[in-house]
Amino acid sequence: MENNIKELREPWEGGVAKNITLIVTKDCQLACRYCYLVGKNDKERMSWEVAKKAIDYILSHENDFKEKSVVWDFIGGEPFLEIDLIDKICDYLKLEMYRLEHHWFNSYRFSFSTNGINYDSPKVQSFISKNAQHLSIGITIDGTQRKHDLNRIWKGEVPERGSYKDVVHNIPLWLSQFPGGLTKVTISTDDIPYIKESVLHLYSLGIKEVNINVVFEDIWKPGDDIRFEEQLIELADAIIDGEYYAEYACSFFTEFIGKPLKPEDNNNWCGAGKMLAIDAQGNFYPCTRFAAYSLRTKPPIIIGNIEEGMDKNKLRPFLSLDRTTQSPEKCIDCEVASGCAWCQGENYDAAESDTIFQRSTAICAMHKARVRANNYYWHKLRIKQAQKGGADL
Repeated sequence: MENNIKELREPWEGGVAKNITLIVTKDCQLACRYCYLVGKNDKERMSWEVAKKAIDYILSHENDFKEKSVVWDFIGGEPFLEIDLIDKICDYLKLEMYRLEHHWFNSYRFSFSTNGINYDSPKVQSFISKNAQHLSIGITIDGTQRKHDLNRIWKGEVPERGSYKDVVHNIPLWLSQFPGGLTKVTISTDDIPYIKESVLHLYSLGIKEVNINVVFEDIWKPGDDIRFEEQLIELADAIIDGEYYAEYACSFFTEFIGKPLKPEDNNNWCGAGKMLAIDAQGNFYPCTRFAAYSLRTKPPIIIGNIEEGMDKNKLRPFLSLDRTTQSPEKCIDCEVASGCAWCQGENYDAAESDTIFQRSTAICAMHKARVRANNYYWHKLRIKQAQKGGADL
């Protein structure tokens, strides 16, 4: 019996590549209700001088960046608002990695997550054409127009206006350039009822892999987990009955989640500290979630800057993080612990003190609901496969 199930792809050089994020702007055309970037603004934009100094520092400290590959990640706000700067940065990176015979030359990616609004602009298209062989671009579209426009609204417009129509017209162009393009969908409490219809809608647009998750912040209401489970079971029925599973994937349904973890399974879920983020002032962060514009109440955690370099003493606590050092006992002993994610920046922001060693458990009930629906999905799918296998004999 053939398995015939599309699997979620691993990220390029996942677990091997160094992820370096340049926060090129804190501005965005949208004001998404669930956005964790609480300090977005139109004033903090990275200059070429800061970008060049950051690149020169990184490429001249090869012993501190020994990973065999690199992902140069550009974010905002909306990164393509700064396409001229990005184009100049990427040209410089390619030339310098070649000139220095750096070990990252020809083992790099330029990565973007964009709202997709100006994807078809001539400057963005020219950049894509020039860098196509080393490029990863994901467009965020949340599903149906009803779900997308519930949260992803234009900034400063009265009455409020959703952005679905401004994004969806660029999806065919994007998929023609990146046939395996995937999107990232975010679920918050108000849009739970639209999960099933939204995933199926994204499939109908030609997006074959939907990465989808609930927000990590403590916004969940009593009963949200039950509504969430009901929607995932309806989605499971639709995927299996319609046999979408052969060509399409949804990250809510994966076989590895929902099991207890052994003591030796002690890795940190999040890569904070192994990544590097750089802002418009040239400050270094263990990831973007520790920059000021990502934090609601806590001060930013700066681990260096382009003038003085990296402060390894400030970085060291992040490198010591693992599951047991930050998880409460209920998480350590949880029977469905595998696949329960966390964001290190949200842990810090939600903690009772300025510690990075206190895990937020705001999504506990939502994870358990996902596990129950996931078990339902795989049980039903295996029965269907067995029945089809028997029919083929």
